[in-house]
Amino acid sequence: MDKAIYRSPALTGAFWMVLAGVVYAAANVLIQQLTMKMGFASSSVAFWQYGIAFLFAIPYLWRTGLKVMRTAYPGQHIVRVALSALGVQAWVFGLQSVPISQAIALVMTSPFFIIVGAKLFLGERVGPSRWLATGVGFSGALLILQPWSASFTWAALLPVLSALLWGGTSLITKKLTAHERPESITVWLLMLLTPINALVAVGGGFAVPMGDAIWIMLALGLMTVLAQYFLTLAYSSADAAYVQPFDDLKLPLNVLGGWLVFGFAPDTLFWVGGLMILGASLSIMMIERRRER
Repeated sequence: MDKAIYRSPALTGAFWMVLAGVVYAAANVLIQQLTMKMGFASSSVAFWQYGIAFLFAIPYLWRTGLKVMRTAYPGQHIVRVALSALGVQAWVFGLQSVPISQAIALVMTSPFFIIVGAKLFLGERVGPSRWLATGVGFSGALLILQPWSASFTWAALLPVLSALLWGGTSLITKKLTAHERPESITVWLLMLLTPINALVAVGGGFAVPMGDAIWIMLALGLMTVLAQYFLTLAYSSADAAYVQPFDDLKLPLNVLGGWLVFGFAPDTLFWVGGLMILGASLSIMMIERRRER
């Protein structure tokens, strides 16, 4: 009986997805420590984080070879990676001034931007149920942002900008998968992400980590690789529709990390808005599963 549990693909996939969420939450704590507490330039944090992660990815590049980058759609690849890099920059910049709990809840609006983009740019049919879920999700984001309050700042919109940019990345990825190999899409991302982040970092005043920041940055790069690896293990172990809900655990995990390390305690409106976003995301996932069947 016990052996059957350990061999269960569903439990294995859930385990790796939860572990990826734990590592991502720890990485976000390190980003906020570097930017908010230590004053390290956010654009440079993004460069070093993914630059170090790129070094760990070299064995993969060696195995696949750069020949997989041959494509008839270089423009789409470049735009996709540029949107991804700008999303990373907006995310790290946002963590410089926004509590982790608020940032992670707002970035979870990305699926709603994907639905709007799929209608506008891909011509997909969006039924009333998906529009309703999208409206509920954005309403939850408004409750978290509280733009009517005196404490609201424009920096609070940066995680929403990240969600928008990463939503655009997902749309282009969806379009590319129709005629490109997954290996080609991955290698284009790995090869271009660090140079684009470098250009942004230079424009924002390039900073080199010193002292304790060196070790934090190394840990951040390693966590980025591990989280991506754990996500891959999760999706390869079980059906994506099953493991995806476990990804939503990133909200309580990041709230816990922000509270333990920085003392950020979300208010009641945050929890109401967060539950609205979670519920809307799960509803969209269930609608997609019914469409696939």
